[in-house]
Amino acid sequence: MQYVSEYRDAEKARALAREIRAKALPGKTYRYMEFCGGHTHVLSRWGLTDLLPENVKMIHGPGCPVCVLPIGRIEMAKTLALKHGVILCTYADTLRVPAASGKSLFDARAEGADIRMVYSPMDALEIAQDNPGREVVFFAIGFETTTPPTAVAILSAQKKGLRNFSVFVNHVLTPAAMSHILQTAPQNPHAPKLDGLVGPAHVSTVIGSAAYEPFSRNWKMPVVIAGFEPLDMLLAILMLIDQTNAAEHEVQNEFTRAVTRDGNTVAIELMDRVFEKRASFEWRGLGEVSQSALKLRDNFSRFDAEKRFHLKDIHIEDNRACACGAILRGEKEPFECPLFGKVCTPARPIGACMVSSEGACAAYWRYSPKHKK
Repeated sequence: MQYVSEYRDAEKARALAREIRAKALPGKTYRYMEFCGGHTHVLSRWGLTDLLPENVKMIHGPGCPVCVLPIGRIEMAKTLALKHGVILCTYADTLRVPAASGKSLFDARAEGADIRMVYSPMDALEIAQDNPGREVVFFAIGFETTTPPTAVAILSAQKKGLRNFSVFVNHVLTPAAMSHILQTAPQNPHAPKLDGLVGPAHVSTVIGSAAYEPFSRNWKMPVVIAGFEPLDMLLAILMLIDQTNAAEHEVQNEFTRAVTRDGNTVAIELMDRVFEKRASFEWRGLGEVSQSALKLRDNFSRFDAEKRFHLKDIHIEDNRACACGAILRGEKEPFECPLFGKVCTPARPIGACMVSSEGACAAYWRYSPKHKK
């Protein structure tokens, strides 16, 4: 991409919107789920849903890495910091997610825990080098996009012979979440009927478009990988409508300037070298999902914080008044949550969907005027 403005041209956006309206058949509803929080924000920020006809519905899925992290895992991180006295390092949004009793990692820091915000796992590695007498744990979260940097940090720690560095691994896998949504929909009366999927951008640069071929083959579901600019999103929606109208189900790549079929083979090799799949992992809103997350391979077990500190899995129910789980499943929009914009705001979030910069509630709050009415 040479110029960002090329993908934000208003006249081209209006032309794509006219073509979408022309091809969206009357009497037919088109329901497409995006599996990327960045796409949710693109739709809201640029007002793209206002350009779509009434019968084209965009449904938000579990595409926010902070949002899908269950409360129990945050409590385990708090245990590391408060009980074991480690220096806990993690990304900014993770610090603000309310856990048990509404208390976040920020609250744990106020209680005396040494919890630090970092921009990358290599920052945590540097902190471990600078504090040889302290245990340093990197609280690793995210989809396939942030997994390779964690692998690099672990390999670097191994090479440097660091004995005070470990990782609390919470990396999850996008295709597994997509499969879970499709598999459980027939048994869920509240689940939206989907006509197609918008493939994530950053994740797809790593895993490639081939990772979505099982969805088109086994589920007869069209998939279009989209970039993060408004014209990317509108063109992807148009491509999905064309496939729906033609009763086709292929994987198409709108984001050709960054995504290939095989993805980033170096990053994939790094992930495979350091990590293996967990049998099962809990997701906020989805529950237990098999083969959906990663853990360290046995030959890297000395860097596994769960083993080093003998952590046990904790399950904690979400706040019953919060609709974050239903929003992540595509069953509700943020405005349908009774807490949205009232007791739950970015300043005082009740649910993870309002905390994260990729959360659907945060997008609606920031870009939609409805909450101000």
